[in-house]
Amino acid sequence: MAVLGVLLACESSGLQEVAKEFQVTTKIPIGGNSYLTAGKGLKVTRNGVQDWTSEEAVLSTYFKMERPQQVFLQLVLDGKSSCTFEVTAAGQRKGVTVSAEGSDTVSVGTFDLGQGYVNVDIKGKAKEGAHFPSVESLLVNVKEEAPIVFVKDNESNRYYWGRRGPSVHLSYTLPGDKDFKWFYNEITVPEGEDPNGSYYMANGFGEGYFGIQANSDDERRVLFSVWSPFHTDNPDEIPEDQQIKLLKKGDGVYTGEFGNEGSGGQSYWKYKWITGNTYRFLNSVEPDGKGNTIYTAYFYAPELGEWKLIASFLRPQTDTWYKRPHSFLENFIDSNGYIGRKAFYHDQWAMDVQGNWVELTEAKFTGDDIANRGYRMDYAGGEEAGRFFLRNGGFFDAFEALNSMHQRAPTHNSPEVDVNSLP
Repeated sequence: MAVLGVLLACESSGLQEVAKEFQVTTKIPIGGNSYLTAGKGLKVTRNGVQDWTSEEAVLSTYFKMERPQQVFLQLVLDGKSSCTFEVTAAGQRKGVTVSAEGSDTVSVGTFDLGQGYVNVDIKGKAKEGAHFPSVESLLVNVKEEAPIVFVKDNESNRYYWGRRGPSVHLSYTLPGDKDFKWFYNEITVPEGEDPNGSYYMANGFGEGYFGIQANSDDERRVLFSVWSPFHTDNPDEIPEDQQIKLLKKGDGVYTGEFGNEGSGGQSYWKYKWITGNTYRFLNSVEPDGKGNTIYTAYFYAPELGEWKLIASFLRPQTDTWYKRPHSFLENFIDSNGYIGRKAFYHDQWAMDVQGNWVELTEAKFTGDDIANRGYRMDYAGGEEAGRFFLRNGGFFDAFEALNSMHQRAPTHNSPEVDVNSLP
């Protein structure tokens, strides 16, 4: 043990001398920037890692370098116990020995990092006791100051939203001189772009949304929701005269309430849609002439070859036609925020109240708070090969400027659907 103590002291002294060359420090909190990416046996919480018991678990922390630099990495631990870690970044690997005594900040060493997103992987190799010490943050020390992109704070629960990844949207330009009742859209999710937690929202409107989800390995859904005019995250608080009323629903469709992001009426149909296939979405927004508005959604799966009614809701105290047609792409499982997803959105059409189809070929690309703050920059959207697309997650480097306008070539092929004979 005495020999080990001398070796540790020499190693620590050598790293301290190297550290003096790196005067600019960025503290990257584990709670908003890290994931369990392999194995099991640890939990990422807003305060860092908890219950790290397994040598199989890999903790990956992501950040983006604005330019190539040599960095000096350190780990800030919460609680001390003797163990060894293996730290890997950009193909370079270093061992770290932690003693039960001494500073909570443990030096790892220098790494040469390139421009763009980097992941620092930490794996426990050996430990005394049942748990590895918790890692609270990663310190990235550089010689010259340069911006680093990461989730910086937990205000408004941003660690959670940051770990989910940036949500991105397409808002379609609708002619302003007409009233529109129907909106039609198609989605194709490429093979391999469907991790669990993905919501590919096709037909958004001013008061709700309609699309498909990848919920788990065994479940997928077609989801259609309408918000109540009463603003709350708790459905139980909505007065009866402002509650969403179900008018009809398709066979096998679940209907109920939802909360936590506004509240209202929700419907979903469990259906195992398939990557590579193109799915069609059609929904209507129509005033009932009594101060309410009726919202109805239909879904077409090529495997079934027919339109299916999802649901029809009445929203009280609302008098509107279809407003703000849009699509979005989001991840709703924060532990999967390091995995990317992409979808193509194509053949957008709107039907006016006279029954005329109008093709929508212009869209504005936008992002959520995490994207707008620059906390995550792994997002893209716009036009590709004649179709609109959205992409997020996975910590890729190419990205599209937010609030940019995009055009796709018109197809001139209006939807082959008779809206008067729908189920």
